[in-house]
Amino acid sequence: MPPLSPDSTRHPKLGSDLPAGIRLSCGPSIHYSHDVARNPAYLIKAKSGAVASENVLCSEIGVDVMKNGGNAVDAAVAATFCTGVVNMFSSGIGGGGFMVVRVPTSKDGKSSEVWTVDFRETAPALANKTMYIRDPTQAMLGGLSVAIPGEVRGLEEAHKRWGSLPWERLVQPSVELAAGWRVGRELTRRINNPLVRTLMTGTQDWSDIFAPDGHILQEGDIIRRANLSRTLSIIAREGARGFYQGPVADAIVDKVRETGGILTHEDLKDYSVIIEPALQGSYLSRKVYTSHAPTSGPVLLHMLNIMEHYDLFEEGMTGLNVHRLIEAIKFGFSARTRVADPAFLDDLDDLDYIKKLPTKQYAAKVVANITDDATHTPDYYNPVFDVPSDHGTSHTSIVDKNGMAVSITSSVNWVFGSQVLDPVSGILLNNEMDDFSIPGTPNGFGLYPSPYNYPEPGKRPLSSTAPTIVENPDGSFYLAIGGAGGSRIFPSVFQVILNLDWGMNVGESVEFGRLHDQLYPTIVDVDSTYPGPLVDALRQRGHNVTVLDVNRIAAVVEAVVKDDGVIWAASDSRKNGVAAGY
Repeated sequence: MPPLSPDSTRHPKLGSDLPAGIRLSCGPSIHYSHDVARNPAYLIKAKSGAVASENVLCSEIGVDVMKNGGNAVDAAVAATFCTGVVNMFSSGIGGGGFMVVRVPTSKDGKSSEVWTVDFRETAPALANKTMYIRDPTQAMLGGLSVAIPGEVRGLEEAHKRWGSLPWERLVQPSVELAAGWRVGRELTRRINNPLVRTLMTGTQDWSDIFAPDGHILQEGDIIRRANLSRTLSIIAREGARGFYQGPVADAIVDKVRETGGILTHEDLKDYSVIIEPALQGSYLSRKVYTSHAPTSGPVLLHMLNIMEHYDLFEEGMTGLNVHRLIEAIKFGFSARTRVADPAFLDDLDDLDYIKKLPTKQYAAKVVANITDDATHTPDYYNPVFDVPSDHGTSHTSIVDKNGMAVSITSSVNWVFGSQVLDPVSGILLNNEMDDFSIPGTPNGFGLYPSPYNYPEPGKRPLSSTAPTIVENPDGSFYLAIGGAGGSRIFPSVFQVILNLDWGMNVGESVEFGRLHDQLYPTIVDVDSTYPGPLVDALRQRGHNVTVLDVNRIAAVVEAVVKDDGVIWAASDSRKNGVAAGY
């Protein structure tokens, strides 16, 4: 494994037991063994700054930027470009996402400013509500599934507002990296997946990169994305204009059109980023800042507001409190069925719902429906519509020496996005159009697709992302957190936040087993490392529990905490991530 920054501190691998100090009232935990290769879980201690990303190369690139005088936004730009190179299956400049930025004030007594940068992909101008009715698979793969990429413009807008180092300095490490690097463990895992092996070897656009000699690359082999390196060098010199206009734009449009899509030069040229004050709430007297709809930031705040009604941390991590946690998640998924791009909601009641969802008053009404002795069937939680499950994503959390912090989630949606890889520019394009709902057919439980989330020109689809920054009651920085993994993202972020208040350090909080219940299908899936007595307590309350291997591809979380002047960072070992600090 590549070495961490020399000033970083590594800690031993975290076990699956409940950490010391966690009160488990229903007995000891159960151990499980796995043979799947996976990085150890590292907890990074730092004095000045830290980057928790999905790949150690990108974490170190971000830290190097801060060592060279850059701030957290500079580090976020550099690390995000890097992730799009080495973890192209999750994110890249052919996709989009959301960023939360904490800008500390230099004036005593004044609060910090926290902003969101919405660079979510948008539907092309030729999109319409019924475009996938005849063939829904066209929303999943191929050119018609491609939405307008937003990442490059989003990163540039953040840099223009808050960056300090020259733009070219931030992109150049990824230019050099794309020219050739050694395949890591996670990329090996993804490109050797049986579901994509034919793509890697049977399609020249892909085989030229991933199977250049006819055999799929393995861990330690050199991989080269020369065309992407050239594209990144153009972006380094010209900024976002070099992506949205000129030869790179020509190549993107040509490839999308060639594969059945509707993207135009005007779509690229007209793409705009939304920057606004972050959505603000509170939890246990801490200030919580997250992203607005169409993300699941409002849903995350709703679930935290529900849990605030219980004395969770005096009682400890009991079977009852874990049951309450799942009930909050189920009500969260119900609420998510009414979340959409606010710019496309004409009904005042729908807009009002999105505004009231993250409030304390709304949670107080919902919590009255949680029963401590039993769970319920999905209809009890009153989901209004069916919503699609989004997929592949990457996340990076950062804090610098001055308390500036960034939580950024970017995505190409599915693993390897639309599976449209442009051989001229080297860009892997998203299939974000699949995050829209398709009119017509109910799911297996009779729930119809959400009309709030039908595709329309310029519309942003619903997202499970929830990049979040938390401050202490005195306004100082406490936590930058976010995750990847489709519909599991906001429940995973939610659980890590609770774990921190249950006494775990940030590494233990990220690595601890997780639960997931999204109403449909009617199961609670539980990581195999989750304490057995807690699982038994869920079954006793009627939860339909299925225990799954923790090493499966699921959600991952990256987080940075500052505690008593010390910075701690952790990247989820579920995706072989390693943080770095200095």
